[in-house]
Amino acid sequence: MPDDYFVHPTAIVDQPCSIGKGTKIWHFTHVCAGAVIGERCVLGQNVFVASHVAIGNNCKIQNNVAVYEKVTIEDDVFCGPSMVFTNVMNPRSAFPRDRETGFLATLVKRGASIGANATIVCGTTIGEYAFIGAGSVVTRDIPAYALVFGNPAKVKGWMCECGERLEFVEGRSRCVKQGSEYVLESGVVRRVK
Repeated sequence: MPDDYFVHPTAIVDQPCSIGKGTKIWHFTHVCAGAVIGERCVLGQNVFVASHVAIGNNCKIQNNVAVYEKVTIEDDVFCGPSMVFTNVMNPRSAFPRDRETGFLATLVKRGASIGANATIVCGTTIGEYAFIGAGSVVTRDIPAYALVFGNPAKVKGWMCECGERLEFVEGRSRCVKQGSEYVLESGVVRRVK
């Protein structure tokens, strides 16, 4: 085991794969060959990372999460306990899907948070700093900074980069903790300061 990252003795890390400096891989986790994991990540107990998965820097993947093929997770993403990624839209045990044509890609953009027990249906993109409520079922793309929850998940509000709820007045909002400023125009939030 290299000195620049930690792997618990019960974890399995198949080679070749790439694991960044300062990353911690905990009990009973399995990282498959071909996976790429960035720096300063924490993979909790019983996490599965499939081949051809890319996980950015400073990500937290909590206990019992499976990150299947064709999932890409950008920097600073939080995946809550037991949340689920899928990669096949119409699975059938008797008719296995081809990895190249049958698996759909999922993208989780920078800073997004996914709550415990949420399900992310394949083929979706979760926008920057979006916040997916616990137990939600995401069936379509989620815009940046959106707070979504429910089954199916629907936009119920907006969140700032630090995770505080944004309240918009005449299309403008300021984070109560960080002071950063945001605008809401035509259903799209962007940070302006």
